[in-house]
Amino acid sequence: MGAIGPTIGEAMANLRQRLRAAGITNADFDARLLLTETLGIELTDLVVRPDMPVEHDGLQVLEARISRRIAGEPVHRILGHRAFFDLDLMLSPETLEPRPDTEILVEAVSPIAAATIERKGECAILDLGTGTGAIALALLARFPGARAKGTDLAAGALETARLNAQRHGLEPRFETLESCWFSAIDGKFDIIVSNPPYIRTEDMDSLAIEVGAHDPRLALDGGISGLDAYQTIAAEAAPHLYERGALAVEIGHDQRHEVTAVFVNTGFRLKACHVDLGGRDRVLVFEAPEQEQS
Repeated sequence: MGAIGPTIGEAMANLRQRLRAAGITNADFDARLLLTETLGIELTDLVVRPDMPVEHDGLQVLEARISRRIAGEPVHRILGHRAFFDLDLMLSPETLEPRPDTEILVEAVSPIAAATIERKGECAILDLGTGTGAIALALLARFPGARAKGTDLAAGALETARLNAQRHGLEPRFETLESCWFSAIDGKFDIIVSNPPYIRTEDMDSLAIEVGAHDPRLALDGGISGLDAYQTIAAEAAPHLYERGALAVEIGHDQRHEVTAVFVNTGFRLKACHVDLGGRDRVLVFEAPEQEQS
């Protein structure tokens, strides 16, 4: 056993003070998360056992992680995983962190998935730019009658998504495919979902360090207008949707009208706009274009 260091109460006070002094947003939350996960303790230990000593080895790991957080690395990147609904998802350098705003997308299409399963007995989902697999896996966890395909350009992201599916016992209903949007896609789906890159190129350098320096640029940069991905998806999605199918995308808070126009101009019909926890436009849901009668 290594040498004994400060108590967990003392370590927590020190960590909180240092993160606050560094101007870290949500410093108290990050401090609790770093301390409990690094030392393998529960939040209740901070209340009922504040005098529990921290061993030297644990203190060394904690110090290294504190330094990374003060340098701007997000706390979940440091720990290597993040919760999304009831799923604990592993992260990798080629994946976005799944964030609460994206949970709105899952909530938005859940009634559609439920209705599709009631009507057809199953629901086929395509998740474009799947990253950690968060959207697809959350839907599979909710709906045993669903199956999903997750696509991405980054091989590392696809591997992470597969591992997350295995971790939660969802791999029998989840398939990954390397594809640039629809380039390698065959077949049709009941629901197509995507959280595509939508940051305007000129805004990339002004992103918070936690995002700009640690999330993959491929998953952020939406081109000069921020609409590149939407334009491609809108142009190519219709042949891959069943009749009565739906398409849902996450958007930037100021992109509702522009993105709606992109999809409406290719025959889609806006069904709903959902706001995030801050009351900002975040998810658009479209109905598939009417199919020509043969």
